[in-house]
Amino acid sequence: MKPTKKIPLSYLKNPIHFLALGFGSGLSPKAPGTLGTVAVIPVYLLLSQLPLAYYIGLVVALSLLGIAICDYTSSKLEGHDHPAIVFDEFAGYLITMIAAPVSVFTVVAGFILFRLFDILKPWPISWFDKKVAGGLGIMLDDIVAGCISLLLLQLLIANEWVL
Repeated sequence: MKPTKKIPLSYLKNPIHFLALGFGSGLSPKAPGTLGTVAVIPVYLLLSQLPLAYYIGLVVALSLLGIAICDYTSSKLEGHDHPAIVFDEFAGYLITMIAAPVSVFTVVAGFILFRLFDILKPWPISWFDKKVAGGLGIMLDDIVAGCISLLLLQLLIANEWVL
């Protein structure tokens, strides 16, 4: 069962919590993961202007940093993977969008694919979600969901189903 500790707005004053809570998008009482994914779209659009190698390097760095960020905020909220922690959605969506040409269609297709895998958690995503604890566990299921979504999005792009 997900923890339900109410998070005071003062948490957003702490830069680590601000990131973990997706710039505040994770504080939404309904669908915080979905809103967290929406909140990272402008970040993706900005980062997509970088050369691919820099984009990938930054996504890897953010994913690794996310382990510490999510672990820290999770420990302060006294529960594993509080729904308000959405930095993992940031990483998962940014992974999904690696090498995707920027268009409305790819942004939406990547969003739908990532949210589908993040919500449904088919194997192996569910295994990581249940078996890995701490900041690594919070991040890892979304990283795996992002990798699967990346592969499927690239398949759609390669077959010109999404442009």
